[in-house]
Amino acid sequence: MALLINKMKNHLGAVVGSILMTIIIVATQLWQPKLLQQVLNAVMADDKDKIVKVGITLLVVAGVGLIAGVINTILAAKVAQEVSADVREEGFKKIQTFSFSNIEKFSTGNIVVRLTNDITQIQTLVMLTLQTLLRIPILFVGSFILAMMTLPQLWWVIIVLVVLVFVTVMAVFGMMGKHFGMIQTYLDRVNGIAKENLAGMRVVKSFVQEANETKRFSKVSEKLTKHTISVGNLFAVMIPTFTVISSLAIVVAIYFSADLATKDLNVIGAVASFMNYLMQIMMSIIIGGMMTMMASRAMVSLARIKEILDTEPDITFNPEATNMITKGDVSFKNVTFQYEGDDRPSLKHISFDVTHGQSIGIVGATGAGKSTLAQLIARLYDPTEGSIEIDQIDLKAANKENLRESVALVLQKAMLFSGTIADNIRHGKRDASEQEMEAASSIAQAKEFIDRQVDRYGSLVEERGANFSGGQKQRLSISRGVIGYPKILILDDSTSALDAKSEKLVKEALNKELKGTTTFIIAQKISSVVQADKILVLDEGELVATGTHQELVASSEVYREIYETQKGKEVL
Repeated sequence: MALLINKMKNHLGAVVGSILMTIIIVATQLWQPKLLQQVLNAVMADDKDKIVKVGITLLVVAGVGLIAGVINTILAAKVAQEVSADVREEGFKKIQTFSFSNIEKFSTGNIVVRLTNDITQIQTLVMLTLQTLLRIPILFVGSFILAMMTLPQLWWVIIVLVVLVFVTVMAVFGMMGKHFGMIQTYLDRVNGIAKENLAGMRVVKSFVQEANETKRFSKVSEKLTKHTISVGNLFAVMIPTFTVISSLAIVVAIYFSADLATKDLNVIGAVASFMNYLMQIMMSIIIGGMMTMMASRAMVSLARIKEILDTEPDITFNPEATNMITKGDVSFKNVTFQYEGDDRPSLKHISFDVTHGQSIGIVGATGAGKSTLAQLIARLYDPTEGSIEIDQIDLKAANKENLRESVALVLQKAMLFSGTIADNIRHGKRDASEQEMEAASSIAQAKEFIDRQVDRYGSLVEERGANFSGGQKQRLSISRGVIGYPKILILDDSTSALDAKSEKLVKEALNKELKGTTTFIIAQKISSVVQADKILVLDEGELVATGTHQELVASSEVYREIYETQKGKEVL
């Protein structure tokens, strides 16, 4: 709750106003039965003036309660919306600081549920707190005391009612608690499966897996439905039980007050007031229990959000670091890296040095550790052992902004964001002019299809770049990578979807326009790296050979096997 209290402090005026309105609402609710008692006594005494006077007071009190209720709802809704927006923004901002390993720990689907469904639960909690949870204890205590004062002879009826309702509430809500936690868990899974299925729809349809995917989704959905129905069934049993208890309490109160009424007619009005207080006591316990149960579900969501906010990024930067990358020399010193949960390292004792401006090819079989090595250069992960330096600066001591500007990573799987072409390219340089975008897209050979678009750089990009082909998306990604003219450019098999002619033109443009840039080219095809100044050969996470194409063909069995398998001689 400390998180919510801190957030609510930012909206103190509305919170205080809502609490004041709550106090007014409770006061009017407690006052009305007493006024009703006075009206009944006046009717029996045939005192018309008092009937009118008390009747008007009763209407005014009811009106004040109504107005206070409206204001309370408005203020509570305002605070709930603003607090949930604050938490959502803080959560999203925190996620932006996460490393890849942090994201992998939670999973994308899990994070989405936390920022949507869990935030909604927190919003409900704030609304309930200001509207109901603060009112219930005051109403319960006030009704209990006034009921005792109204008909002290029937004190035991009140105690029996409270005990029966309280025991029932605790029993039912105790059974509900376990279901709420499972509901959130299965919501995560349903969201994850749906997201995964939609992202891989082409694969699903290509392999005719619709039935299996439906079965997989239905299995989790049925478990979610089971727990939701269980909660509904418990509510269905609870409401009639409370109705029976309240009806019995009223019957008992009327029965035992009959003798009192024969001696004093004013007891009739007192009985009416007493029954109102009984109903308020019962309803405060019932509503309080229901709200507490809903609040407990929200507390689960609050804990899930707090887990995100309390998670420390695995990779942190020193905000005061002044070390600046100026050239692009890269040095790996006995680097070993192992993913969390893996039983063996992905990279083992890697050491090499690269001079700025060089073109470095990285080849190896699938799973050799090529992409992992690239991500270490960009400091998306930190090495488990050893160190990585750029311009003799340990990456752990580098300035974050300078590092991100100096190292550009273009992935094989091109990721485009919904918006415009310009928006996507400017991810590489936020203040890029149209001339700079044209220069970058020319290097990436993207200009020719961009110019065919009606709005050119203002053309819309659909979610995940669905309105562009694989090759077009890769060229836009390369444009985004080169627009800032980085000191180090990493192309992680990022020309795999390009035809041979386009790939050749991209390489020629890179060599011409980014002469001073250190370029790492990760490729499956030997033809993509034969012209590199140096080629690194990885095999099962180890650096087994280093040299030029000619040197490696002559000296490295692993490289020669890859080369001959691809019929490299014919390609050249």
